[in-house]
Amino acid sequence: MSTTNPQADWFPDPAHRHERRYWDGTRWTEHVFSAGVQGIDPLERMPQDADPASDASTSEPTPTESMPLSRREVRERQRREDEVSAPLEVPDFGQIPGAVDAPTDVSVSAPAPLTSATPPVDMPGQVTPAARKISFFGAKKHAEELLSENDRLASLIDRYGLNELAELDAQKAAIQAEIRSAQNDLSNLRAETTRAIAERAAVADEIVDLRNSVQLQEFGLFDFENAAESSVALATELESVRTEIKRLVRTSQATVASSNFVFNNSTAKGRKFVADMSKLLLRAYNAEAENCVKTVKAGNLEAARKRLSTVVTQVERLGTMIDLRITGPYHRLRLKELELTSRHFQALQVEKEMERARREELREQKKAEQELAREKERLQKERSHYLNALAALEAKGDIDGADRLRERLADVDHAIDNVDYRAANIRAGYVYVISNIGAFGPEVVKIGLTRRLDPMDRVNELGDASVPFRFDVHALFFADDAVSIEATLHAHFSAQRLNKVNLRREYFRATPEQVLDALREHNVEVLEYTLDPAAPEYRSSLAVTS
Repeated sequence: MSTTNPQADWFPDPAHRHERRYWDGTRWTEHVFSAGVQGIDPLERMPQDADPASDASTSEPTPTESMPLSRREVRERQRREDEVSAPLEVPDFGQIPGAVDAPTDVSVSAPAPLTSATPPVDMPGQVTPAARKISFFGAKKHAEELLSENDRLASLIDRYGLNELAELDAQKAAIQAEIRSAQNDLSNLRAETTRAIAERAAVADEIVDLRNSVQLQEFGLFDFENAAESSVALATELESVRTEIKRLVRTSQATVASSNFVFNNSTAKGRKFVADMSKLLLRAYNAEAENCVKTVKAGNLEAARKRLSTVVTQVERLGTMIDLRITGPYHRLRLKELELTSRHFQALQVEKEMERARREELREQKKAEQELAREKERLQKERSHYLNALAALEAKGDIDGADRLRERLADVDHAIDNVDYRAANIRAGYVYVISNIGAFGPEVVKIGLTRRLDPMDRVNELGDASVPFRFDVHALFFADDAVSIEATLHAHFSAQRLNKVNLRREYFRATPEQVLDALREHNVEVLEYTLDPAAPEYRSSLAVTS
């Protein structure tokens, strides 16, 4: 059996109700031919909603499948196909009388043979008729078929509401916009919820801290300001100590007392009495500890420690009936807090002393520079006078006088060079070893240096108003590297330094003989050294007193 459908044509009716039935190339139509008259089979009229392709494929066989053709019928069919395939001569409608506005270029081409029984499909559910040429005699029928198909598609559109697609698309877009807006609102709500949860957690932490603070305040433990909190070196250690103090108070490890005390024959009342007494006495102890911290300074740490330890003894004495006492770890932490506070004040004092010493050193250096500048100016004036006098003597011809002035001029030039050297070399200066037996005793000396032009000016300043008697000088010598000699002597007597905090206080517990031995040990040349201090004012005062 052939796999392709035959061309459109009239064939014997497969239903045997008429002589001929028209095959349109895809299916049997309702057009029939009987007794030489063409008509429409009323029994085969198809509803508009029917699917022609499905009916053609399931109802009746194709002409080639209905019955075999004889040789004469084959020849007759071939002849008709040849006649139909030739172009038809369409008369000129313009030459027909009464024809108005008729088209003049209408032509109908012969139908082309079908190549496949399967219609081309453009999209699901939509069947496009096979492209073919329409015969002149089948044009009306084909138009009717197109109208029928158009009506069928229109009914499908109405049935399934396809006309509402545009409205549905608009509704879909609006719904999607609402969804996006709702999603944005949801994201904002989630973010606000997250922030609210974080704020709630922070508030909860603050509430816990406040409750802990209230609980600690019942025991007299307050978050007072400690001066050591501003110290970079001590702030962390102080915070650790205070945290441990709070922990011991919260866990009831700051005090220890009897656990089986009975009050009015009641163990419960006894426990309450012990708790109340412990809270009361611990509150008194903490108040005293806070006062000690607030009043401690750089030099009264031992007094503050003794004061707080006395409170521990008093608490233990007052709580004898219930065996109440302050625990050792808690008392040590409070003493540590005292020590850190005192260390902070000591550091501040050292810093102040060092700053004072730096200012004093700068003043001393400025005075030395001013003295050197004045001396250089004086020497330059003197040199100018000598030059003028030398010119006058040479003009008079006084050769001896001119030679004497040249010697003095050379001395002045040497002095100017010396002043320039000392001004340029900041390490050069005078090293001095002095003592004051009337103020410090016979075993205390001061070792320092000065860059003054007259070093005794510095010694006299030290003994003006700060001490009751003037200083006695044991050694005073110039050195190109006076800074190194001073540093060497300070390092040698570092263990005997009186002020171990402020290193600018250059007093040492040593005798003049020991300083001389140190100079010799470090190969320092000293031309003149006095071992016994004169101390005229001190000795005269002793004589007057005796």
